[in-house]
Formats: sequence, C-alpha cells, structure tokens
Amino acid sequence: MHKCRIAVYDRDEETLKFLRGFFRGREEYSAAYFRDIPALQAGLKNNPRCAIIAGTGDGCLDELSSSAREFPVVAMVEKDLTKGLSQVMRHNLEFYLMAPFHKDDLDYKLKVLRNRRNFSEGLCSKVKDLEAIVELAYLMSSTLDPDEVLDFMVKRISSALDVSRCFIIGLTHGEKRYARVVSTFETPELKEFRLDLKKYPEIRRAHRLGKPVIVKDALKDPLMKPVSGLMKTLDIKAIMVIPIVYRDEVIGSLFLRTTRKSRPFTEREIKFCREIARAAINPLYNAFLFERLVKEKTRLERLSITDYLTGAYNIRYLYHRLEDEFQRARRYGNPLGCIMFDLDHFKKINDNFGHKAGDMVLREFAQIIKRQVRKTDVFARYGGEEFVLLLTHTPIKGAVTEAGRLRDLIGTHRFRALDEKTGVTVSMGISAFPDPRVAEADVLITLADDALFKAKNRGRDQIVLA
Repeated sequence: MHKCRIAVYDRDEETLKFLRGFFRGREEYSAAYFRDIPALQAGLKNNPRCAIIAGTGDGCLDELSSSAREFPVVAMVEKDLTKGLSQVMRHNLEFYLMAPFHKDDLDYKLKVLRNRRNFSEGLCSKVKDLEAIVELAYLMSSTLDPDEVLDFMVKRISSALDVSRCFIIGLTHGEKRYARVVSTFETPELKEFRLDLKKYPEIRRAHRLGKPVIVKDALKDPLMKPVSGLMKTLDIKAIMVIPIVYRDEVIGSLFLRTTRKSRPFTEREIKFCREIARAAINPLYNAFLFERLVKEKTRLERLSITDYLTGAYNIRYLYHRLEDEFQRARRYGNPLGCIMFDLDHFKKINDNFGHKAGDMVLREFAQIIKRQVRKTDVFARYGGEEFVLLLTHTPIKGAVTEAGRLRDLIGTHRFRALDEKTGVTVSMGISAFPDPRVAEADVLITLADDALFKAKNRGRDQIVLA
C-alpha cells in the first residue's frame, strides 16, 4: 500500500495527543511530527509530504513558510476558535477542524484531500492524453497526407512514454510472414524496413487475436521464450503491441518496447496507446471521455465548498460569498439580511439519543432549510449546531418574517431520529445591511451572533434583532 506521508507542525499537547491517537495503527498514513520551522523545512525537502497538519493555538499555522504552502494544509483550530478561524480565513485554507476534534472528521478531510490529489494527478495525465487525441483528430481532418498523421502518432507517443522503440507497422494484404515499418520517430532510417515476424511472437499473437498483447517482462514471459536470447542482447524489458483493425481486418499495429531499466507499461499508458490507435475511428468516445472528466472536476469543486455532514455550504464559502454580497449591496444600495441559527439544547439530543442521531438531526435540519430558501440565498454551517443564512435583497423586516416562518416550520417538524415527544426548536439572531454599525462584511456575522446569544439567554426558541 502506498502510504500518504503527513507532516504535523503543532506544539499543543492536547492536539498532538489526538493526532498520535488518530495515526496509530493506520497503515495508509505515515506521520512525522515537527516543533520548529527548520526541522519542518528539512523534513519537507528530504521527504515531500501529501499534506501538512498545522495548529493555530501557538501560531504554527502563521509560521509556515511559502515553501510549505506548496503542500495542502489542514488547520487544527484549537483554544481560541475565533482567532483560529480568522487564521484559516486569512490563509484561505479549505481543510480545517475545530476543537473538540473528532477522528471521523479528520479521516474524512484526509480522504477528500487524498482523492483530490490522486484525481488531479490522474486528470492532468488524462487531459494530456486527450489533447494528443484531439490534436490527432484535427490533423486527420486537415491533411490528406497519411504519413504526416502516422508520424505525428509515433512522435506523440514517444514524447509521452519512456520507450526505446515506437513503430507503426503495416501488413500487406495476404502477407503473414513479413510486415513493414510505416512510421518511426527514434530511428527514421528504419522506415520501410521489413520485419520478419518469425522473430516477433508478440506481434503474431496480436495479429492473430486482433487484441492488444502486453509483455511485462520479455525475459520471463513464456510467449517470448523462442527469442529469449535476442531479448537479452537487445536489453528489452516490456513490450506493447496494439493491433490496428479496419472493418474486422488487422492492417497493422502499434509496436512499443522499453529497455531493462524501465518499468512495465502502466494501465494509463496502455489505454493511451489504444486510444491513439483507435483515434481515427473513435472520435465520439474521446468526446465522452472529456465530458466525464469535466463532470468529475465539477463534482470535486462542489465538495470543496460543501459541509460533509449536512450538505450545506461550509464556512469558507460563506465568508467568500459574504464579502461578494456585501460589496454588491453597498455598491448598488441593496439590502442584505443575515440570520444565525442555533439548535436549542442540542447537547441533550446527543446525550439522550446518541451522536449518530444528533448527526441525523443536523442533516435533516439543513435539508429542511435548504428546501425553503431561494437559490440566491446562502445557507451555510457555521460550526457545530450553528448555521448562517444570508438573504440577498432582503431588508430587516423581510429577514424577521423569514426567520419566523422557518422557526415555526422547524418547531412543528418531527425529526426521524427522535421520538414523537421530542421536538427541536431554534434560537435566531438577525442583522441586516444597511446599518451604520456594519462598515465591513464580517460585522454582519458578529451582530447576528450577538443577537443569537441574547436569544439563548432569554430562554431559547427566540428571535432577536441586533
């Protein structure tokens, strides 16, 4: 198993205790712990990491150098959550945890990070492959010279793969003993050279079956035993033969070899070569591949702005949209409302029904609110059982009306994870722009938070205006 190496840069003992407990016994990760910048820099230089976990409590996050920023960072927001979140926003971090920490939360974020990293690397390779195929299709439509197309194919493959030989060979109709080199990139003088197929059992099998033949080790594969002595002399490691089929007839093949110093062909390389060989007859498949990559990229972008538990937007996206909407409201004189929610006595739900039931309540609550708000509004999880709703083009009176409607809706709803006698109520704090106190975007959140605090002190299930 390929381990994901993690660098931990934190000096908070409680956080370190949590992280050591998390990584203990997990074979998919290899964690190294650092307490000062020189040691961290040396560790990153000698062994590049999949990610860095940095704490906010002792300023470790702020100490990270630009070189460390090349790696994805997961922030551990400890002690002062307000200052910690401020650091997260200032450094524009996507991945973070807030104390008290939970192993499932960290596990999820690291999995998303690993999947995105693997996808990004795979996406880059696939996009490069697709670019070559698209470029080939364009060339085929713009030239009447088949040699130019074939030369482009072997040139593209030779530049993308570490091969010692790359040929396209052609078969004369009815000829089984010999084939000729139609195109080659590394050794142009071999063009039109005749190959005696008795010396190439791999080519003969590919032509007979009409299917690709992949030899991972030419000295060990039983297929190559009749020419094993020649393989040793030529220092050949791996071989790939992709037959080129036109109307059920093999008219040639794509033939590649690597030296003993090289590794076997990867699945991506095999697929790339098959697509190159089929590019002339398979343009629709290439278009489908590109569309699938775009959809997968869109899905990952959606994950990056969404809270994993509730499906609401996350706090990072909230602050991004808050700044945009506030600047727009100030520029055009539009009102902007803000409601902060807090589920009342949520700790009792966890204590009486379990944390799994609590998670289900949070998820169901978020789905209810999401179904009620407009597409232009922004509903986000602020942390724990707190949520924020930005209401675009909504004055304070409209925000109060909307808050009352949502409070009544939640109060009468029966949550599936709870019994019939247990209901859920919410406390709400409301702020709005324009307001002489709101000179900056985040003040809108601060005022709503202050009002929410008063609502809870007044007995909960209350709506309080800032």
